[in-house]
Amino acid sequence: MITGLTRGGAEWTPHFVTDLDQTRCIGCGRCYKVCPRNVLDLVERELDEDEDDDEDNMMVMAIANAMDCIGCGACGRVCPKNCYRYAPA
Repeated sequence: MITGLTRGGAEWTPHFVTDLDQTRCIGCGRCYKVCPRNVLDLVERELDEDEDDDEDNMMVMAIANAMDCIGCGACGRVCPKNCYRYAPA
């Protein structure tokens, strides 16, 4: 497991984004704005099998470049719908 120290000397373990629940996402873009590494992208929400194809698809966030995540957790801290899941390296 990767660990480090904060500027104040406290131990810190980065938790990298592993999942984003698009069914909860409202597409507000807050996470996109705070991500320093372009990990996220705005996409059309994928329809479930039981959803009507005639409905307009809403735009939601997606993990576009998971390997660029630095584990800062900023996306989850600003998310009003608690869409993100994380894991240590």
